[in-house]
Amino acid sequence: MAVKRVAVAVLALAAATGVVWMAVQRVSAVPPPGTLYGNVEIRQVDLAFNAAGRVAGMARREGDPVHTGDALADLDDVSYRNNHELAVARRDQARANLALLLAGTRAERIDQARARVASAEANLAHAQALFSRQEDLVRRNVASHQNFEDARLGLESGRAQLARLRATLAEAIAGPRAEEIAAAHSALRASEAEVAVAAEMLARTHLLAPADGIVMTRVIEPGTVVLPSEPVYSLAIAGEVWVRAFVPEPLLGLAATGRDVQVRTDGGREYAGRIGYVSPVAEFTPKTVETPELRTQLVYRLRIRIEAPDDGLRQGMPVTITLGL
Repeated sequence: MAVKRVAVAVLALAAATGVVWMAVQRVSAVPPPGTLYGNVEIRQVDLAFNAAGRVAGMARREGDPVHTGDALADLDDVSYRNNHELAVARRDQARANLALLLAGTRAERIDQARARVASAEANLAHAQALFSRQEDLVRRNVASHQNFEDARLGLESGRAQLARLRATLAEAIAGPRAEEIAAAHSALRASEAEVAVAAEMLARTHLLAPADGIVMTRVIEPGTVVLPSEPVYSLAIAGEVWVRAFVPEPLLGLAATGRDVQVRTDGGREYAGRIGYVSPVAEFTPKTVETPELRTQLVYRLRIRIEAPDDGLRQGMPVTITLGL
């Protein structure tokens, strides 16, 4: 009997111990008040050439750290360089044309025009004298009418030639018109714009890191022909670390912007954070008739900035946030 009583007592004690242990575990499983759960924000960008062509080289692989401005990949740029050189040549030609107009007519050309006018005046004087003689001969019926007509045509041709050369001389002295100079200016601006476009297209053949980060994925391999905006790399952006979480409506008063909080990883590392943003709108639309249970299900999105991040916080990692009371 004594043995049975001892056994019963032991069993009763064990059962009581189990109940107590289960109660302790259940209590410890309940998060303390002001506790939220969230994740480290994923800050990732897909990098692509803003141009089409064959990928000539890729300098980075998965896991490589990069800094802003680092070269990541290059396209075969032969055609882009040729277009740029052609645009530069056209710009230089337009610039030379404008300079030529602005310089005006050379003095030597004006002297040549004056000499042509003087020669035309001499020829006209000779034609006038010849016409006068033929006119007198015809009046006396000594010369033929054919010679008279030839002399008259020569006189008219000389007058027209002199008028044309005098106009050429006046144009040379006056120089280019204002409209011609304005057109040359416009042509130069157009060619300069073509150079800028060609230079921009040439620069797009080089893919540079937009920010500090780590290469997550190398999507293609060298030799691939890509189109504009076709992803080449996926880059995880380094720098500021933010945590995204949702706060229920009853705890909204503890989640004010600027409030300091504690962020803890599942591995036990703790970080100081500060709430930077709280959404003014509930994530879930309230029902027409709200019960107390439905009201507690409303949540608001918030973002927390980690004050001193390190490698212990990885993008997408789950974390626990303590708001404090």
